[in-house]
Amino acid sequence: MLADLRAGQLLDGAFEKRTLALDARDRRWVQELVWGMLRSRGRLDAILADRVRGGIAKIDVDVADLLRLGTYQLLSMGSVPPYAAIGQMVQLTKQRHGIGASKLANAVLRRIDRERATIEPATPSDALEALAQQYSHPRWVVQRWSERWGMEETRALLDANNAAASIVVRPYGVVREQLEAMLDGAGVETHEVPRVADSLRLATGVALTELGAFKQGALYVQDPAATLVVQYAHVAEGSTVADLCAAPGSKALELSRRAGLVLAADRNMTRVDRMMNGFGRLDAERLHVLVADARHPAITPVEAVLVDVPCTGTGTFRRHPDARWRLQVSDFAVLGALQKQILRAAATVVKPGGLLIYSTCSLELEENDEQVQQFLAAHPEFTLEAPAPGVVPDDVLDGGYLRVLPHRHGFDGAFAARLRRSA
Repeated sequence: MLADLRAGQLLDGAFEKRTLALDARDRRWVQELVWGMLRSRGRLDAILADRVRGGIAKIDVDVADLLRLGTYQLLSMGSVPPYAAIGQMVQLTKQRHGIGASKLANAVLRRIDRERATIEPATPSDALEALAQQYSHPRWVVQRWSERWGMEETRALLDANNAAASIVVRPYGVVREQLEAMLDGAGVETHEVPRVADSLRLATGVALTELGAFKQGALYVQDPAATLVVQYAHVAEGSTVADLCAAPGSKALELSRRAGLVLAADRNMTRVDRMMNGFGRLDAERLHVLVADARHPAITPVEAVLVDVPCTGTGTFRRHPDARWRLQVSDFAVLGALQKQILRAAATVVKPGGLLIYSTCSLELEENDEQVQQFLAAHPEFTLEAPAPGVVPDDVLDGGYLRVLPHRHGFDGAFAARLRRSA
């Protein structure tokens, strides 16, 4: 999986591909190991830097990942005995890189096991570097957030990003109480979700796909931030809505609660296939799936258009810990140009008087407020229009925008702007 990440693949896809042959228990163990290691990578590298001659940057990248995995098991996974963590990593290193590399792994991991009581690396004198190391984020990301929110709020955000994301589900074809009863009957503990009615947070360690409620199509997974985006959109009852960047499809499903028809489009056939499979499991109605590029919408104008555009995903670092290490400064320019193109194209298929909803899972102003302000300056026929009072909680509204922040609201980060076209 980690080799897949180095080749440019995303963590979720690599996980699905590499764990097909594993049972549910082993899949959960692998997920705990890999997600946990990636959330801790900066701290692990600081620990290893003191114990690998010449520093971790000097050794093979695959060996470095094996050392990180072994160190994470030793320090953070109490279910793994030290002899097992060391033995397995040494054996894997030997298989993949030979006896010399395995001796290095053995020496380093045994030393870490011996020194676990005093293992914490020295705190850097630079305050930003210290935060970056403590919370395992790139320093440049910490710097840009601290300039916007200050050091203490940035610390809270970094801490939130290192918490494991809960599984939150929405009922489909049943009411919340029915779903709750089904899950309770299966021995699954559930909790209400603040700010989002009907959603249920599941206890950790649940094998979701093995539940009867999942197999019967009585639920789908959706982080509350995504639910709030659709509730903020508040499309008209019975309207035709286009979701032009729809995969994996949960927002399209949520839109279908009010819309008469939802056109769920994505340009990637594999993602569309996966979306169709999900809709099929739910026996979903009022949804029409198509392969289409959001930069060239292949539809006639409709009452509402949602574009959940590709973005840096800085609001989802807790769910996608690989993203923090993949992100580069240049991504803001590349993705910003794509966002601008999609937003401009989506505006052409909004009926007069209709709605255009722009959303991201980013926290960054360049991808959010600034994109909307530039669009409105170039398209005076559109104006920002907040939803009616009570549609979403007041504390996720910011000057008419939807703004959900992990450290303030406990969900993934999200941004949305509801833009009304003049009649």
